Amino acid sequence: MRTLARLQTGRVSSIVVLVAALVVLGTLFALLPKSSGETAPSMSAPDSAESSQVAALLEQFPDADQSTALVLFSRGDAPATDSDTSGSSSSLALRPKLTDADIAAIAGRATALAEESSAPQAVRPQFSDDDTVALLVVPVDGEATTDGVVEQADALRELARTDLPDGLKVWLTGPVGFQADTANSFAGADLRLLLITAGVVALLLIVTYRSPVLWLVPLTVVALGDGLARFVVSAVAEAADIPVDASILGILSVLVFGAGTNYALLLIARYREELLIEPDPRAAMRTTVSGAGPAILASGSTVALSLLMLLFASLAGNRALGIACAIGIAIALAMTLLVLPAALVVCRRGLFWPFIPRVVTPTLGGSGETGGSGAPARRADAGHTVWARIGGLVARRPARVGAVAVLLVAFLALGLLGSRIGLSQTDKLIGDPESVRGERLLSLAFDQGGGQATILAKDAVADDAAELASSVDGVASARPGESAGGWTRIDVTLAGEPQSDEVFTGIRDLRAAYADADGALHDTLVGGVDANALDQDAAAAADRALLIPLILGVVFVILLLLLRSLVAPILLILSVVATFLASLGAGNWLFQHVLGFAAFDTSVVLYSFLFLVALGVDYNIFLSTRAREERAHLGAREGMREALTRTGGVITSAGILLAAVFVVLGVLPVVALAQIGTIVCIGVLLDTLVVRTLLVPALAFLLGERFWWPSRRHAHRSEADSARPDDDSGRDLSSPLGSPGA
Repeated sequence: MRTLARLQTGRVSSIVVLVAALVVLGTLFALLPKSSGETAPSMSAPDSAESSQVAALLEQFPDADQSTALVLFSRGDAPATDSDTSGSSSSLALRPKLTDADIAAIAGRATALAEESSAPQAVRPQFSDDDTVALLVVPVDGEATTDGVVEQADALRELARTDLPDGLKVWLTGPVGFQADTANSFAGADLRLLLITAGVVALLLIVTYRSPVLWLVPLTVVALGDGLARFVVSAVAEAADIPVDASILGILSVLVFGAGTNYALLLIARYREELLIEPDPRAAMRTTVSGAGPAILASGSTVALSLLMLLFASLAGNRALGIACAIGIAIALAMTLLVLPAALVVCRRGLFWPFIPRVVTPTLGGSGETGGSGAPARRADAGHTVWARIGGLVARRPARVGAVAVLLVAFLALGLLGSRIGLSQTDKLIGDPESVRGERLLSLAFDQGGGQATILAKDAVADDAAELASSVDGVASARPGESAGGWTRIDVTLAGEPQSDEVFTGIRDLRAAYADADGALHDTLVGGVDANALDQDAAAAADRALLIPLILGVVFVILLLLLRSLVAPILLILSVVATFLASLGAGNWLFQHVLGFAAFDTSVVLYSFLFLVALGVDYNIFLSTRAREERAHLGAREGMREALTRTGGVITSAGILLAAVFVVLGVLPVVALAQIGTIVCIGVLLDTLVVRTLLVPALAFLLGERFWWPSRRHAHRSEADSARPDDDSGRDLSSPLGSPGA
């Protein structure tokens, strides 16, 4: 770090570093492929899953790439919520019947839509029992890209709505409708997310630094890092055929902005601390990089290594997120530790205007050198700062404070009672798009629901397989279709909404029935869109069981090496896990009782755990490494108190900023991302304001030197310590900039 610090702070070398960084960034931006950011999330189960085997075998069939659009006609509105579909008979009784003119117009629309269908003979009107709703099943080419499926859906809607009687309404749902609505929801979301994230970061930096210019430097550096990360991730994804979609790029931007700005806050806070006692800004930056650099590097490495554990996941989306975000964290670290110090040194002290930090020279009269505004610089006594008072409170009553913190965390964790994992297809998008409303109307008017399954049976037992499927509870119909390669396709309609618990139960029962059968019937496979979703849920559960212990193990080893203690890492890991459970509990209560989300999405628990553990340990690393440093000459208890005083403000500022940035994920119209952003926001605030501020220091005060067992204290004062006045020359480190007058 010292060699790096000298390179970044030299009169000429600092400028060379900045110019070289700009040249490298410009070259990479020019050469690397641009990320689209418009692609909707891709969904696929592992290759070993039964639904994936069915998908592979279906490629032999003539209509292997066929998809389905469901077009509904009615004179009433679609149900506003899922609960409106529960009393179907009473709900339908209020809906006007279709008139003769309506029925004739629907027949005409069926003829027009059949011309766009891959199976024209299948496009025939079906009517609900009370003649209030009509349905057209329109098989179409399923090879369309994201943009293609939107155009396909728009064309079908236009055809369906042409020349209809006044008051007759149309809804497009089914696979084509859901895919198109998902793609439309992501259109423009990438730029919107980027602008809002940058705006939130800029606002919080201005508030934090109270300077009209200082915030521009870290924001520019982090923004360049985000741009570079997106280019690099896109290049890696293209070269390695990794499925990187808009949701992954959204999480990547939020993570780079959040973590990168956190690292910048910590570096600038330490730099300002050094400027209060060091006349030469270059020397102050050398001390800053040497002192804060290792903690920032350890923190970023913890996050990156935790993300790389996702490479062991069975779901391709999890692996893609791990690679993308690990690259993003590595670039954020590089920009913070390589480019930001050089930029700050080149800009010198004036960058902090109007509160320019200057060396305070004590005089007999008690006054010191003036600050940048011309007023006498304040000599803030650390013992009177907010964080010193908090540290004193925890030190005086560690057991009581620790008990209150534990009770609060435990109370929030109780919110997990009654929680569920898994959303139906109609619950996954925010904004109630047309496909969701159409699916509700379909469930209300037709008993069979919208769940679909595709069964592949050996030709010799195809009829037996269809008969067995029809006997399974939850199966509305089973129709044998075409054959290819020794397999016969059987199209099954299931009761319930797509990807609902009812449909998943039906698929499990189908698979169990064939597993218990004898002979060739035993080899029958059950696949399709809903079966794929079920297999994804199973793979996600397996990934959680594997990856959560792996991530905890990685974090524990890093803490062990960094803190050279066995007790402290165990307590820190337990505190972060407790924070995660409390955040899930608080999030579950908020989702169910305020936002109306039925359950956690299958990806939410793992991703929230990953970000909360990795980023939550960040703040404990910053606190604990400072406590270990202060312990050398103050002892374990006073060292922790001093560390809390010195780092409390900047870590809290960093935590609030990170929490605000993750909330921005709600800009993307996916329930899973909104849930992840909310849970991480709650967790970061809880970790910053309660766990790191009260619980961890309380444990350190209660245990004393045992907190650092088995390492022993070696009391010493470095040359830098000896050169510093015992009162820290009036430094107030309770905020990133100290007191405003400094």
